[in-house]
Amino acid sequence: MRHIVHLDLDSFFVSVERLQNSSLVGKPILIGGNSDRAVVSSCSYEARKYGVSSAMPMRMAKMLCPDAIIVRGDMEVYSKYSNMVTDIIDEDAPLYEKASIDEHYIDITGMDRFHGSLKWTSELRQRIIRETGLPISFGMSPNKTVSKIATNEAKPSGQLEVEQERVKPFLNPLSISKIPMLGQKSYHLLRNMGVAIIETLGAMPVEMMIRVLGENGRSIWEKANGIDNAPVVPYTERKSISTERTFEKDTIDIVKINELLVTMVEGLTYDLRKQKRLTSCITVKIRYSNFDTHTMQARIPYTASDHVLIARARELFKKLYERRMLIRLVGIRLSHLVQGHPQINLFEDSTQMVNLYQAIDRLKNRYGDKAVIRAVGSEKSH
Repeated sequence: MRHIVHLDLDSFFVSVERLQNSSLVGKPILIGGNSDRAVVSSCSYEARKYGVSSAMPMRMAKMLCPDAIIVRGDMEVYSKYSNMVTDIIDEDAPLYEKASIDEHYIDITGMDRFHGSLKWTSELRQRIIRETGLPISFGMSPNKTVSKIATNEAKPSGQLEVEQERVKPFLNPLSISKIPMLGQKSYHLLRNMGVAIIETLGAMPVEMMIRVLGENGRSIWEKANGIDNAPVVPYTERKSISTERTFEKDTIDIVKINELLVTMVEGLTYDLRKQKRLTSCITVKIRYSNFDTHTMQARIPYTASDHVLIARARELFKKLYERRMLIRLVGIRLSHLVQGHPQINLFEDSTQMVNLYQAIDRLKNRYGDKAVIRAVGSEKSH
């Protein structure tokens, strides 16, 4: 039987801000821009009591919780603390996956022969708290889905083990809203059918679920029944995405190359947002006409935004291209990918910026990824 642990940092951005400024402890906190057009990126448990939630317009959040303290987020600091936690897990865990900026899965199957699984995980949790100062919760069960649900039930700052024989009794009385990846549309559809708790959902024929929810129906039904065979994907093997271009004729046209970098970044960031992923490492590669190949990379705060990555790509290329020789190939790779909503690093941007990215992506989804590109990235520029 598998032992899968899900670790989740409690109200992560807020917790980091409280480490920087202890006067924020116990107070309702909103992370995001100060203007009314900004978006709530994260909020404290104290603010959630008033109905505030992530992705809510700041204006609405301030109406719901007028005493809230607004703190502009700092993705650089959050990325630093996220990596601190990952480094601790990396030292101790046999196999782990960094699922998002504040979530990890660990496969400790077989470790119970040498250590008690719960004892080992409890000690890891205590070490993270001790060395980072961040509150963290975990759930442990035979699979990812049940462990994630258990973590959410253990929050804030708790732990919960659900053994195989307790999976169904644990899941059955919970609201269907607790099922990971059950979207709002599916939730309302099921509620309108009178399905409120996981037990009812799990008892429905799987064929009916597929008819109602399409191809996602089987996955939701399996989760409701505590079935999830998804493996923990080793973090070092998390897929990167990359693109490169070999020129028909070796070139020294720096303007053209910079324009190409823009086009390449736009394509990669669109793919990131489509997959709901963020990157924290960008690599630029050049190959000279004599086939010498050089790369340079930079660690960056987690992002999926064109304007952030275009600037870093140009900066790296400028540092990398020193020999003033003809260039045969350029490439860009985005790595250290985690799941996460791109909105989380737009702390200073208004809802207009968020809406702009969403509108561009909608057009690309409908008409193809070349439907909307920056003027410098268009074919006429080449």
